[in-house]
Amino acid sequence: MSRVLVPVRYPLSAHSKRTLASAIDLADERDADLTVLHVNLYHRGDDVTRRDLKRGVERVSDRFARVRFVVREGFLVEETILEEIVATDADVVVIGRKQVGRWRRAIRRIIGDPDIEAFLDEKVDCELVTVG
Repeated sequence: MSRVLVPVRYPLSAHSKRTLASAIDLADERDADLTVLHVNLYHRGDDVTRRDLKRGVERVSDRFARVRFVVREGFLVEETILEEIVATDADVVVIGRKQVGRWRRAIRRIIGDPDIEAFLDEKVDCELVTVG
């Protein structure tokens, strides 16, 4: 069974809603499980719960059967997402175009000038889908 991972902000922004909708479509197409991830940042004092995330997502869509809601704590969103990719053995990560720049900056700190798709393929063996 394949797994699609979609990191989102909470409360869901218009951009997060589009990214989520694309991830749901992709999970349906591939008959995959879906993991919806939110990262509470330590330095911002975020306190979103799994229940908050689930209710927020359910308000915008009811089209998923096999979905898991995850809230993680972290200092860097990108690093926490990478940890979740590994922990869930995700096959596909769906991110918004706005997140790509942040990913590049974060990965640049690790490996220099990154090709994000190549980095994810090499380091964690997953596909990256970017939503505009």
